Amino acid sequence: MSADRSIVFVVDDDPAMRVSLESLLRSVGYSVASFESARDFTLMQRPDLPGCLVLDVRLPGLSGLEFQRELGRSANPLPIVFITGHGDVPMSVAAMKAGAVEFLTKPFRDQELLDGVHRAIELDRRARAKATMLAELRARAATMTPREREILPLVAAGQMNKQIAQALQLSEVTVKVHRAQVMQKLRAKTVADLVRIADRLAADADANQPDDTRV
Repeated sequence: MSADRSIVFVVDDDPAMRVSLESLLRSVGYSVASFESARDFTLMQRPDLPGCLVLDVRLPGLSGLEFQRELGRSANPLPIVFITGHGDVPMSVAAMKAGAVEFLTKPFRDQELLDGVHRAIELDRRARAKATMLAELRARAATMTPREREILPLVAAGQMNKQIAQALQLSEVTVKVHRAQVMQKLRAKTVADLVRIADRLAADADANQPDDTRV
């Protein structure tokens, strides 16, 4: 199990449990930061590393489930591994439906926790890679002219230069020039590449629309 450049945040109001979890996680190479409450965690400046949150359900102030909902609405969410000494089926179902990676009832085996943490960090690593890729695509797309933005979905839809020229009332030569610029700016080597890029940009734009504007 590799803990290369990753961090685990532990939020549990039991000092003995915090010490035990810190020792276990550090023994396999993870960096660990622990907190007594969810509010204490929010005061921390999080490092820019893949990570996850090991979160107790019962906490002073904001409960673990309440904090899960709050964190899920934030711009910087984290995968969560829940731990609890007072769990029940409805509680675990609610946590998992809200996106928890694991829900463990104390006492749990060390390997169960380590497996859950490993899965959670890998999820965060993939989410970060996807976010970086989308940011790069947005930056490339921002260099396109309004006309090139018009042409992109038509090319991605498989239309030929002649069809695009007719649709936009342009000459085929002009369409060909714009099409080449679109390919270059988006760094698409083939039309198949361009289709994938266009799909990702469209999905990203749709995901960032306010809920009341979606169909």
